[in-house]
Amino acid sequence: MIYFLALLPATALTIAGYLVLYLAARSEGALRTFGRYLGFWAFTLAGLLILGSLFAAAHGHRHCPFFGMHGMHERMSGPWPPDERPEVGSPAGAPLPPATAPNATAAPTPPPPAPR
Repeated sequence: MIYFLALLPATALTIAGYLVLYLAARSEGALRTFGRYLGFWAFTLAGLLILGSLFAAAHGHRHCPFFGMHGMHERMSGPWPPDERPEVGSPAGAPLPPATAPNATAAPTPPPPAPR
């Protein structure tokens, strides 16, 4: 029902287009040509507004009008799945190398010698 509200600006654009075409017919020269183009542009915008509201009404509650990308918005706005979550601190989501924990069986490395 809310798509019927698109009729209000479309009607205003149509009336403005007729008014501009009427005034352009009474003028001369470049102003007449500009008025014609402006009037037809107002009609075009009114038609696109009606077509857009019809498309939105027919499209329903689906978010993405592009074919093959219907799950993209939900994926972008929803939480990351556990297997695709990037590691914290990695650049651009690249996985980090496994952390090397100190091994209890390995001998500790001696400190570097002091400078003389």
